[in-house]
Amino acid sequence: MPAPRVNEFAAHNIAGGLALLLGLVGLAAAVGLVVLGAGLDSDGAKITLIIVGVVLAFLALLAMAGLNMVAPGEARVVQLFGRYRGTIRTDGLRWVNPLTSRTKISTRVRNHETAVLKVNDAYGNPIELAAVVVWKVEDTAMASFEVDDFLEFVATQTEAAVRHIAIEYPYDAHDEAGLSLRGNAEEITEKLAVELHARVEAAGVHIIESRFTHLAYAPEIASAMLQRQQAGAIVAARRQIVDGAVGMVETALARLSEQDIVQLDEERKAAMVSNLLVVLCGDRAAQPVVNTGTLYQ
Repeated sequence: MPAPRVNEFAAHNIAGGLALLLGLVGLAAAVGLVVLGAGLDSDGAKITLIIVGVVLAFLALLAMAGLNMVAPGEARVVQLFGRYRGTIRTDGLRWVNPLTSRTKISTRVRNHETAVLKVNDAYGNPIELAAVVVWKVEDTAMASFEVDDFLEFVATQTEAAVRHIAIEYPYDAHDEAGLSLRGNAEEITEKLAVELHARVEAAGVHIIESRFTHLAYAPEIASAMLQRQQAGAIVAARRQIVDGAVGMVETALARLSEQDIVQLDEERKAAMVSNLLVVLCGDRAAQPVVNTGTLYQ
């Protein structure tokens, strides 16, 4: 983004209570001069007092036009003939040059939630995602003069950042060491916040937090991807079962050998290992078989 041409600074202003009091006093004095002039018999003195009273009333009203009520969480961007003259952030009744224009801008914390966006992830799979961004205006001058409409700017840049993050990473990573949108939500959220900050910094906006609110495969491939996830879960479960079964078989053979319960040759060990693995790795209860002969018959 280009370097900012203007940055926020405090505008020259005073407490509005004193300015209001002086304006009312001047207005009352102007009314008194007009009334006093109207009661005089001399035309010259009458016209003079009336003119002075009217001018004084005009000046009092003009001075009171510089009063501003600033609520908490709001600011006033002050311009004099198109030139930026500062920002009023002090809440309450404040007074500035009445010839200036004052634009109200909110500095409260805001939420922006994107619509559900349909994009392709790093593997080319269509996915749907949405995000919510918590932000506030930090520099009122940049928000007013650096971009045309800072609300629209934040909305557009948020959508662009979400789309860019989505195409940079897969929904589910095939490589366990790689980042994925579903498996590494915290890391991806941090990267989204960094990119958002870089994109909206030109508008004087500070990103407080950003989160994904919706993340799923697109409907046209959701069923296929669900089957793939189920297959992966089954394979992982089977792998764990096999690892446990091999450990149990190894323990059984070691115990039999240590306690000298039975002497097994290599063929008998192989048969025992085969039977134990079938029993331990099977998904159904084992059916016992009574052998009335010997292993070799």
